[in-house]
Amino acid sequence: MPVRHIPGDRPSSLDGMNTAAPAFRDKPVSFVRRSGRMSEAQDRAWAELSPFYLLPVERAAAETSVKPGTAVDPATVYGRTARLVVEIGSGQGHQIVSAAAAHPDTDFLAVEVFTAGLARTMLDADREGVKNLRLVEANAPEALEHLLPAASVDELWVFFPDPWHKNKHTKRRLVAPDFARIAAQAIRPGGRVRLATDWQDYADQMRDVLDDAPGFERAFDGDWAERFEGRVLTAFEQKGLRVGRDIRDLTYTRVSP
Repeated sequence: MPVRHIPGDRPSSLDGMNTAAPAFRDKPVSFVRRSGRMSEAQDRAWAELSPFYLLPVERAAAETSVKPGTAVDPATVYGRTARLVVEIGSGQGHQIVSAAAAHPDTDFLAVEVFTAGLARTMLDADREGVKNLRLVEANAPEALEHLLPAASVDELWVFFPDPWHKNKHTKRRLVAPDFARIAAQAIRPGGRVRLATDWQDYADQMRDVLDDAPGFERAFDGDWAERFEGRVLTAFEQKGLRVGRDIRDLTYTRVSP
């Protein structure tokens, strides 16, 4: 299989076999897809393991978009009815592979845009014998809004998203009011969203957004939630601790507005 080069999140030339010229997104996304090569092992994983682990996606405007009206049926995807946990920005997959291995009675979905990270996740999942995990290469808000049925998610994890710490870039941050609306659509009543970051101003923004969202209420007392015991210590958290940043956790319950 040839190495995949990722020059950016450009429009798809397929777009459901639509021959019209595709359009770029009209809103900023929370990531920048950088060019890069996958290792031989990652290329092999993509070729051999993606038929099982990677969900096929009908695209709209861009390579990581999700076409509206193309929701999947989780029971069909996983071959059973079980709790569904979705992690946004799964990176190399350390968190979600560990969780899926520890909780075989729960189904897990990793949402990521970086091909090498998805390939690494598949490699580790296969090595651990994990079968209750699927991956999707997609922009997270579109995956939540168009790929997953309403009220199908039991827990949504957003751990250490890109903080976009420069003022001119904060508009790219994932956790914003529109994200809260989309998350509320995807999460079932009584379900939860768990967040963590090592950037204080982003933690403040996350808390303000979820506090103001009509579909959520706090599931913690005081200023911050306790560290989620199900979160493994990833490189992102280690880096934040190493430079002396406070790790902030937040947990909210989905409620009827």
